[in-house]
Amino acid sequence: MTAARELVFVYGTLRRDASNHFRMAGAEFISAGSIRGRMYGFGWYPGLVLDDAGDDLVGEIYAVNAALLAELDRFEGLSAGEIESEYRRVRVDVLTDTGVISAWVWEWLGLVDESQRITGGDWLEVPDV
Repeated sequence: MTAARELVFVYGTLRRDASNHFRMAGAEFISAGSIRGRMYGFGWYPGLVLDDAGDDLVGEIYAVNAALLAELDRFEGLSAGEIESEYRRVRVDVLTDTGVISAWVWEWLGLVDESQRITGGDWLEVPDV
């Protein structure tokens, strides 16, 4: 019997070719995809605010086991059993080439300044990150 796996959508430093992708060790890549929102840069990492009227934000969907999901929660600043901190983990519908897939994403809850907004929707295309 295989362990239960959850789907997560990553849009910043956890993506392939990004600085923290090593944290995805053991995850299975499922698909590229996009969600609607506004992305903000906070130095070496981004945060997104879900917004149906926002930009198309690109990222990747991965299947992860419970242990890795808990580790990713810790990386995003959530303690065991905690619902939210600077981020909260919420379900979103991710648009892919083959349809819509439901996945978890970590949404930014902190303050934002529009001068930090990243247009274009792709963290990996931001210079110097």
